Amino acid sequence: MTACVAGAGSIGSLFAAHLATVTDVVVLTRRNDHARELNEHGLRVSGRHDFAARVTATSDPGELPDVDLVIVATKATGVEAAASALAGRVPGATVMTVQNGLGAEEIVRAHGEWPLVSGVTFMSGTKHSDSHVEYILDTPTWIGPYDGTAFERVQEIAQLIVDAGLKAEALPDLLPAQWSKLIFNATVNGVAALTGLPHDAHFAAEDDVGDLGYLVHDLVDEGKRVAAAAGVELHDDPWEMNVLATKRGSAHYPSMLEDVEAHRPTEVELINGALVREAARVGVEAPLQTAVYRLVKAREASYS
Repeated sequence: MTACVAGAGSIGSLFAAHLATVTDVVVLTRRNDHARELNEHGLRVSGRHDFAARVTATSDPGELPDVDLVIVATKATGVEAAASALAGRVPGATVMTVQNGLGAEEIVRAHGEWPLVSGVTFMSGTKHSDSHVEYILDTPTWIGPYDGTAFERVQEIAQLIVDAGLKAEALPDLLPAQWSKLIFNATVNGVAALTGLPHDAHFAAEDDVGDLGYLVHDLVDEGKRVAAAAGVELHDDPWEMNVLATKRGSAHYPSMLEDVEAHRPTEVELINGALVREAARVGVEAPLQTAVYRLVKAREASYS
């Protein structure tokens, strides 16, 4: 199963490097110099795993060969551009999304009729250069069918990812897992972006009246009420996910915190925005999540 990874940030680089140990991989980048660096030096992975892999890279969608699998590994803000670049290309591919939040699949579908697979990944890394990524959290990627894609295809992709040395699980229905991470992300990413705190023990502290954990817990509970009204039974409890993550030994910098510190657009629309819009759709009050959503958007507006 040959593969293309569209987007070569930390997640895309981790997928591309690992998959390149078991199959041919082409990486679609935004920048010419990034593609040149990958072609000349390959991809180095350090941290949880330590190896180097050879990939083929291009910034020109017209140079893409036909492949069996495309993983769209951009941030949520880059899905539209990536899907547009793929339009009319790789007709034999299954396309898999791995973005935070809800709605990436609909964006991709608007640009082609490929079989689609939805993904939710919890692994994380730090990109040290265009050709070096550090593998930090070796947590699994959950994947499931979207819009009628055969579950057998999902299982084949999950097995490929596992064969490449990463963790993956095929699920017949991904929505419970997507919602678990949606609530977790809307809370943790949003609070981190607004407070400047990495995801650390503050997010689970509930000892004193001023502890941040109380607010985090209330935000999670609000999200769970929206999920229940939407008829979604969560795969995992987002509060327990939060508590467990704060005990991993080192503070993690959520993507929204990195984005606001760098004055970049955040993924707030597909994460917090998606949750707030779902709350309105199912008629559930979500004042705390709505406040976080609007404050993060105001934080973005402050860049100028």
